[in-house]
Amino acid sequence: MTAEAPMTPALSYGRLIPVTVHFDDLDALGLLHNARYPLMVERAWTELWQEHGIRFDGDWAAAGDACNAVKELHITYEAPVTRTGTYAVHLWLARLGNTGLTYGFRFCSADGAVTYAQGTRVLVRLDAATLRPAPWSEKFRAAGRELLRPAD
Repeated sequence: MTAEAPMTPALSYGRLIPVTVHFDDLDALGLLHNARYPLMVERAWTELWQEHGIRFDGDWAAAGDACNAVKELHITYEAPVTRTGTYAVHLWLARLGNTGLTYGFRFCSADGAVTYAQGTRVLVRLDAATLRPAPWSEKFRAAGRELLRPAD
């Protein structure tokens, strides 16, 4: 008998990245603490970009596209997470500009069916020396185009 990997539901856009809620992620009421949602989303994005060779290893000059900063974060909490276990973050790009991007996310059930929180985040690519906006690399843009959500 062989174990099969759990199936990831087909998405029409973006990627579904598994995340784990641990006991210490819960607040005094036993709910996933509101500050943990953005943290879980950040971890999911980090995992996704590392698959494309984009990572920060402590050297801003060598970081390339990983040298970026958050300009804006918007999150709406739809339903409480009341248990530990495996969940997922659905990630996509809503806009890919020359020096910035807007990504969308849903913190959801492992199968993507239930949304607990959703939002957007705006990032700006920075030049490591000046900390001014800088263009994304073509490698990054190619990976990003795969994540773009089609216009409704």
